[in-house]
Amino acid sequence: MLFTDIIGQEHIKNHLKTSADNGRIPHAQLFIGNEGCGTLTTAIAYAQYLLCATNGDAAACNLKCENLAHPDLHFAFPVAPNDKVKKHPVSNLFLDDWRSFIKEQPYGNLFNWFQHIGIENKQGQIGVDEAEQIVKSLQLKSYEGGYKVMLIWMAEKMNTAAANKLLKLIEEPPEKTIFLLVAEDQEQIINTILSRCQLLHFPVLSENDIANALIERENSFPAEASKIAHQAEGNFNKALHLLRNDSNDLIFETWFVQWIRTAFKAKGNAAVIQKLIEWSDAIAKSGRETQKRFLHYCLQFFRQALLSNYKVKDLVFLETQTQGFSLDKFAPFIHSGNILEIEKEVSDALYHIERNGNAKVILLDLSIKLTRLLHVKESN
Repeated sequence: MLFTDIIGQEHIKNHLKTSADNGRIPHAQLFIGNEGCGTLTTAIAYAQYLLCATNGDAAACNLKCENLAHPDLHFAFPVAPNDKVKKHPVSNLFLDDWRSFIKEQPYGNLFNWFQHIGIENKQGQIGVDEAEQIVKSLQLKSYEGGYKVMLIWMAEKMNTAAANKLLKLIEEPPEKTIFLLVAEDQEQIINTILSRCQLLHFPVLSENDIANALIERENSFPAEASKIAHQAEGNFNKALHLLRNDSNDLIFETWFVQWIRTAFKAKGNAAVIQKLIEWSDAIAKSGRETQKRFLHYCLQFFRQALLSNYKVKDLVFLETQTQGFSLDKFAPFIHSGNILEIEKEVSDALYHIERNGNAKVILLDLSIKLTRLLHVKESN
């Protein structure tokens, strides 16, 4: 993957190329950015630049990197047991899947990856088995005499045991060994890892960059591309899903509208609580990664309703598809008197689900709290 394949991020690409050309290459770097902004693709392009820029046979080197098969380019990413790998899953056992995933969905997110390897109902991680594999891989000399690059994607999914095992190696790696960590949530990475890395923050993609990419890569019509780019929130992965009409948002909207309508009726009506119980049971069966994505969607929906309520139309991109439900009619129920508490409760539910809490209990508790919060009046 070349820097010319990366959407936008011109300043970051120029910085990486210039620092590499001048020999100022930190041994451990952490690329941080929201989903769909190009952190992974940029990391792969940067690794290829380091490995091939001074290689005597640049054409062969680039070909190996394009196929993610360069012997000095190593990968680590979240995994879990699936139908093929029953126990002790490590990234090396999923490399064929990884290569096809990057080829098909270079801007794909963690949930897309879990779907790709058939573990979307599990929570993958980078565990201690992976850390041991990384140590072994980097003890070997470089095959081609240049750099060795270890790219760790979604580094926040590294558990504490794995992180502790890699601390010494990241702080004092073997000669010409480069660590590239890619993450979305800096706060989930332990401080001892953060302190050993040079941080590089990626901004979200501009609407113009997304629209141009849709036109050039997907043959989208300019008007359609502009509309999707506005809805995508700087996330090219989301833009592609919107373009192909395969976004989970359509399912999530159905769940959300059913939830809101039931919760609104439930105040003072004990019989409706049974429907909230049924709703919680249904969502709990969807798998933890889906539950987490749905709660993120809920946060986005509530924020869009708030913006609509206060007439900030330029920032409202959400368009509902459910018959008889509109954002404008729902918006007056989300205001300064309840938005902070709603966000807190949804975020708390997300926190507990991430830590393997009982999803049925967590979602029902959130639902009962929402029955009260939706009826809170805005103070003057």
